[in-house]
Amino acid sequence: MQKLERFLEWGGVKREVACLILSAIALVISFFELAPLPFDPAWAAIMLCGLPIILEAVIGLVTAFDIKADVLVSIALIASVMIGEDFAAGEVAFIMQLGALLEDLTVAKARAGIEKLVRLTPRTARLLRDGAEQVIPAEQVQVNDLLRVLPGETVPADGFITSGQTSIDQSVMTGESMPVDKAVGDEVKSGTVNQFGAFEMRVAKAGEDSSLQRMIRLVQSADAGKAKIVGIADRWATWIVVIALTAAVLTGLITQEVIRGVTILVVFCPCALVLATPTAIMAAIGNVTRYGVLVREGDALERLAQVKKITLDKTGTLTYGKPEVVAVKSSLPEFSADDFYTLAARTERMSEHPLGKAVVASWQKAFSGEVAPPEQFRMLPGRGVCATVEGRQVLAGNAELMQEQGVRAYEQDTAREYRLQGCTVIYLAVDGIFAGFIALADMLRDSAADTVRRLKGLGVEPVLLTGDHAEAAERIAASTGIADLRADCLPEDKLAAIDSFQKQGLPVCMVGDGINDAPSLKKADVGIAMGGIGSDIAVDAADIALVRDDIAVLPHLFALAKRMIRTIKANMAFSMALNFIAILLAMTGILNPVVGALVHNSGSVIVIINSALLLRWKSRA
Repeated sequence: MQKLERFLEWGGVKREVACLILSAIALVISFFELAPLPFDPAWAAIMLCGLPIILEAVIGLVTAFDIKADVLVSIALIASVMIGEDFAAGEVAFIMQLGALLEDLTVAKARAGIEKLVRLTPRTARLLRDGAEQVIPAEQVQVNDLLRVLPGETVPADGFITSGQTSIDQSVMTGESMPVDKAVGDEVKSGTVNQFGAFEMRVAKAGEDSSLQRMIRLVQSADAGKAKIVGIADRWATWIVVIALTAAVLTGLITQEVIRGVTILVVFCPCALVLATPTAIMAAIGNVTRYGVLVREGDALERLAQVKKITLDKTGTLTYGKPEVVAVKSSLPEFSADDFYTLAARTERMSEHPLGKAVVASWQKAFSGEVAPPEQFRMLPGRGVCATVEGRQVLAGNAELMQEQGVRAYEQDTAREYRLQGCTVIYLAVDGIFAGFIALADMLRDSAADTVRRLKGLGVEPVLLTGDHAEAAERIAASTGIADLRADCLPEDKLAAIDSFQKQGLPVCMVGDGINDAPSLKKADVGIAMGGIGSDIAVDAADIALVRDDIAVLPHLFALAKRMIRTIKANMAFSMALNFIAILLAMTGILNPVVGALVHNSGSVIVIINSALLLRWKSRA
């Protein structure tokens, strides 16, 4: 059934595209009189694009007395046809259907993002029963089942480790790119990925109660509850329709000249009014495209102009999302800092752990060379590595590794200041003697502090929402000047924070990059995803994507959105003023239908020119 629905939806989109292409060709032929036909080719656009608008307007009026811009457009279409202005009728119909197609496409993209998230759900699980292992469908896993998870496999349910040690990639749930070491008694969650060691676990939550399924439901509910902006033309449509019809009827009755009443409907043909918003939006989208910004939702910039709070993820958004070495401390006189750094890099040379790779990459960046491999190497899942370098046994890992291997006097206190700053510490021991440590941290983007300052200048208050620990969050918040921070956030915590702001009447923009940010990107009034390093699911959940991962463009984006709204209001004020003046002239008989059509078309040209100025606009914020 779902496949059939998707097929019909796609078939509908293809029909819309085909109708628009045929209508565009017909309008070109009509305007330039390219073919001697017994009828105006613009009728093709009227039939293909105009009839659906009229039908929708009639249905809305009959079923709910809902007066929107389509009612106004329908009246203009009929009036234009009545006086022979077929091209004007076809032109308006074409513009309205083009906007409808763009809206349909963005809805389809949002559904595709949810489908990708669903595909993360594990398909199978390794059930242990009576000492035997059995592969079963993941949906058959029950609470209290004993499961085995091998390296590289996705955890099929929530539970606790009963046997084994490993490192778990929890980026799906927390957004943090660094694996977390796990041992007996530690909690693991569905959808996370086992990195190294095999382990056994006891299931605590399965099926619809699991963490991954809960996050999928959060995305779906956030998408369903997200209010769509009501177009300015739709908000004014009722009054415009009443004024136009009243003026036309009264003029016809008082003057006894039907042509004057029809002329009023023609000059009130809302070409300029209909073009006021989409032309400004398209020009603004063209502007930000040059800055590496992809706007995926047509009304996203309208909503962005109203935003008062911007919630920012930490890893991959304010930071680069990649750890780098920030401190090298040797405790043995025989090793200088550089020698100790080289020893650590050689020890980690064959490691598959992201921290080990970061040590090697940082050494190569600092010394511009290749790291020689150790003579022997062994991974210690959940603890670190053991290697032989130039005949000496070297241990590199966490504090638990030092304790288990009986390394005495390893100086945790010396590393405490780095840990309090949110750094990750790797301890090293040589031949059983503590040798020092290396501190790594996710580096702040060069533009982060300036971006936050400029956003504040635009009246947008930043909030830091991160799944990382409080120490790391505080370091980043202090460096960027963000006063409001929330650490240790799960997806539902970020969602709750955004919901609380919205209940206070504060429109919210969310900027994130991870799968765990998808519910928040959907829930926020505007979601902005890091398009380069961000996950596909985050990008699909967002309204806007930063293709170059450059948050420095955010102030320009916000300032442009505000400028765009001012342009739209100016366009609409001009078109309304022009229409009212034209009505007065039509009522007095100064304007005839032909001149009236010329007036409303010239108004459309002026609106387009004013909107086009946004293409080259630059923010001074």
